[in-house]
Amino acid sequence: MDTKLISPPKSPAYKALLRAGPNLKPLQQVHAHIVVSGSHRSRSLLTKLLTLACEAGSILYTHRLFFSVPNPDSFLFNSVIKCSSKFGFPQHTVFFYHTMLGFRIPPSSYTFTSVIKACADLSALGLGKGVHSHVVVCGCGSESFVQAALVSFYSKCGEFGVARKVFDKMPERTVVGWNSMISGYEQNGFSREAIELFNEMKELRVEPDSTAFVSVLAACSQLGALALGCSVHDEVTKKGLYINVALGTSLINMYARCGNVSKAREVFDSMNERNVITWTAMISGYATNGYGTQAMELFAEMRAHGPRPNTVTFVAVLAACAHTGLVKEGRQVYASMRQEYGLVPGVEHHVCQVDMLGRAGLLNEAYQFIKELSPGEAAPPLWTAMLGACKMHKNIDIGVTVAEHLLEVEPENPGHYVMLSNIYALAGRMDRVEMVRNMMKGRSLRKRVGYSTIDVNQKTYLFSMGDKSHSETNEIYQYLDELIWRCREAGYAPERESVMHEVEEEEREYALRYHSEKLAIAFGLLKTKDVEAIRIVKNLRMCEDCHSAIKFISVVTKREIIVRDKLRFHHFKDGSCSCLDYW
Repeated sequence: MDTKLISPPKSPAYKALLRAGPNLKPLQQVHAHIVVSGSHRSRSLLTKLLTLACEAGSILYTHRLFFSVPNPDSFLFNSVIKCSSKFGFPQHTVFFYHTMLGFRIPPSSYTFTSVIKACADLSALGLGKGVHSHVVVCGCGSESFVQAALVSFYSKCGEFGVARKVFDKMPERTVVGWNSMISGYEQNGFSREAIELFNEMKELRVEPDSTAFVSVLAACSQLGALALGCSVHDEVTKKGLYINVALGTSLINMYARCGNVSKAREVFDSMNERNVITWTAMISGYATNGYGTQAMELFAEMRAHGPRPNTVTFVAVLAACAHTGLVKEGRQVYASMRQEYGLVPGVEHHVCQVDMLGRAGLLNEAYQFIKELSPGEAAPPLWTAMLGACKMHKNIDIGVTVAEHLLEVEPENPGHYVMLSNIYALAGRMDRVEMVRNMMKGRSLRKRVGYSTIDVNQKTYLFSMGDKSHSETNEIYQYLDELIWRCREAGYAPERESVMHEVEEEEREYALRYHSEKLAIAFGLLKTKDVEAIRIVKNLRMCEDCHSAIKFISVVTKREIIVRDKLRFHHFKDGSCSCLDYW
């Protein structure tokens, strides 16, 4: 045996590689030393060098290193396939896989696991199906890690039926397989299915790990299922699991997105290790719950002692400024992106600026801000934010101009027609409201259906406007009628403008009274203890009438009511809302 082929891990060259780490220039220096010393034939050194070069982000250098080897074996191929997949070069993973086949080297289960992951990252359904066929031909179809990778691949490509078939046919479902299916459901918005599968996993006495808890906590976040999220947290604590960055951040997101910001902050403060995603999650939690000052304070702490903020962090901070009227602070933060951090603001940051200026009534400045952007930067979401501000401040002149522009660039978006109809209705231009309605009918467009959900005893209930599908509909409607009567006695008056654009005159009172959030709240009040807060989630923005009514409901029932709509949280207590009516 040629001893030059072997380089023990404790050799000086190997130690030099470890010291260099994933840094290109030091790696190239060590590589030169390896060549000069005659150690370049060592497979272990070459493999380590390849891995570090790939981790350093230099895929071209990785290619040159790999093809400098005269007869690469399966170990070297698997190494470069694994590291290119792991470090974010999926196209190159597929290239090395095809090269491997060209060398007539049979793939192993380790090969397939990495290649399938690469296909998932590329959303390459056809290619992945071909790899799946090769898996079967090579007899690797029963390997648990390959099956788990296939489940993840089909889930990411939206093929949930196939993913579930692969999962159900697994002869031995390891925790990795369960995690792949649960994660697939959660990441594609099937939160209830993710939770059901998590519960099934526990019933079959498969011990969930941190990865499973991260996925199910994310599902709880999507549903606003605080009670279930709390029970998952309790389970994590009982198991004595270490709260790493991923798990801790998931807990912060869950509590914040369920409206319990103080508990989210408890988790944040208890974490030994926090990265930029963790800090951003906590800042975003403050922002969406209306605690703009706390968001700015935490951002200042992050700038002083935490990791460097990224573009997502700035979206969260600017959103906090927009939702709490911190215009001066928002301008300063926006300017600091370029000046202090060299970050280029994107569409999301521009939207926050328009939203902030618009909410503050600075419509001309917001309009000028958009006009000064390049055509590529002035994307439809900016004009949509501008249109919302025009509706809020009843500015029909700018509103109509903005709406007409939006109808030109996005004629199939029903939301633009609805917003324009709102503006005309608020201005009393019912003839124009009818015109917009007819435009929608002519294009066969319908307003998006709103619904609200509420969790009671860890079960989710869904309500839509005028919904009578619930088994206790009579009791819910009767109780809601009593609530509205009590609210009227306390001073509540329906804001009929909220539905001018969507229903006929005689239907307005009915439509207002039985909006989905009111039905969900009535059900929650009937089914929970007097001391419990009511928490609901709405898929659309809450209307002005519901916002007004819920303030009165919080008074007459002496209950705290928390509503998460598509933009933010509203914490109603004793007749006031955390947004201070600035929403």
